[in-house]
Amino acid sequence: MPSWTTCLLTSAALLALTACEGGGADAGPSAAADAAPSQPMAKQQTSEPEADGADEEAVDAIFTTEAVAQFSEPWAMTFLPDGRMLVTEKPGALYVVTQSGDKGEITGVPTVDYGGQGGFGDVALHPQFADNGTIYVSYVEAGEDDTRGAVVARGQLALTDAGGTLSDLEVIWRQNPKVTGRGHYSHRILFTPDGQHIFISSGERQKFDPAQDMQQNLGKIIRLNHDGSVPDDNPFADQGGVTAEIWSLGHRNILGIAFDAEGQLWEHEMGPKGGDEFNRIVKGENYGYPTVSNGDHYDGRPMPDHDTRPEFMTPEESWTPVISPAGLIIYKGNQFPEWTGSALIGGLSSQSLIRVAFDCPLDNRDICEAERFNMNQRIREVEEGPDGAIWLLEDGSSNGESGGRLLKLTPA
Repeated sequence: MPSWTTCLLTSAALLALTACEGGGADAGPSAAADAAPSQPMAKQQTSEPEADGADEEAVDAIFTTEAVAQFSEPWAMTFLPDGRMLVTEKPGALYVVTQSGDKGEITGVPTVDYGGQGGFGDVALHPQFADNGTIYVSYVEAGEDDTRGAVVARGQLALTDAGGTLSDLEVIWRQNPKVTGRGHYSHRILFTPDGQHIFISSGERQKFDPAQDMQQNLGKIIRLNHDGSVPDDNPFADQGGVTAEIWSLGHRNILGIAFDAEGQLWEHEMGPKGGDEFNRIVKGENYGYPTVSNGDHYDGRPMPDHDTRPEFMTPEESWTPVISPAGLIIYKGNQFPEWTGSALIGGLSSQSLIRVAFDCPLDNRDICEAERFNMNQRIREVEEGPDGAIWLLEDGSSNGESGGRLLKLTPA
């Protein structure tokens, strides 16, 4: 039986909630969720409002949540032309899933280096998938001497009613260099609205300095042609090598990238101890990490804020305490008309769904967090369905005992 909860929004802004949050690291599924918005406008409840007499104004239902399917450690999803979904699991599995929750495994997936934050990552359809059957996947590949790095590969997907087969995999991009450690791969995949190019988020692998090193593609946003070659109009194309791949630099751990209706690219990334960011991405610009951050080092040493170094791009929104953002869409549907054009972000440590408005109702700002909904589980992925419903993937534990659900959100 599927299960449902209902999210409720207060009719006026609530008093600020206090919270203690550990930082932007992509911690495991057991991480606590204490974060609350510094200027909260929304509060989520499961099933029932507060008891009579509570000091709160009347509430109105916003959405109903249906648990559709369960996974072990789901990481990403994307919709197929027939309305089904592809869902990845971090240990190295790919499923085709119906909107009623029936799952079929896809064979032929690549061998992944599973552990920590690494394994099987993103999945994206070629813009002409309906004609050519090509999909793109990201995953972690082992190297020599206990090193590893993310790769992006493309292959042919043949689907059946019960599953499918992935074949003819070809790696088109690799993180360079491979390094030790098992964190901050990022490896999100996004095609441009015109379908001509592919963007890849490349985390700095918890090594700090690569984000500013133009001879490495770590801590960068990458732009490529479909086959992995470099477009002539990339900002550093004339410099050759991995430098030519770079679209923007100075990034940390980018787990969400999306285009808005006007074709503007947006991303979010985890800060260190504080300072999660929501950024407007501009060709050739430097976003400052690790030279600047609105957070601090985990050992307590301060980091200069963005406003101390005007040569770096400043986040449009920043969070301290952190939300640990993962998954990003700019909502284009009409099931939630008041959200059309807003960014929807999953929260890992904050266990929430966050709405960022581009017509901010607070402090005369253009862009800000407008609402936050407590989902009671770490949210790993956000997607918009063909009919405008919102779909989420919970982060899941390796033993399958908690989280890992595929959720469908529809208006209450």
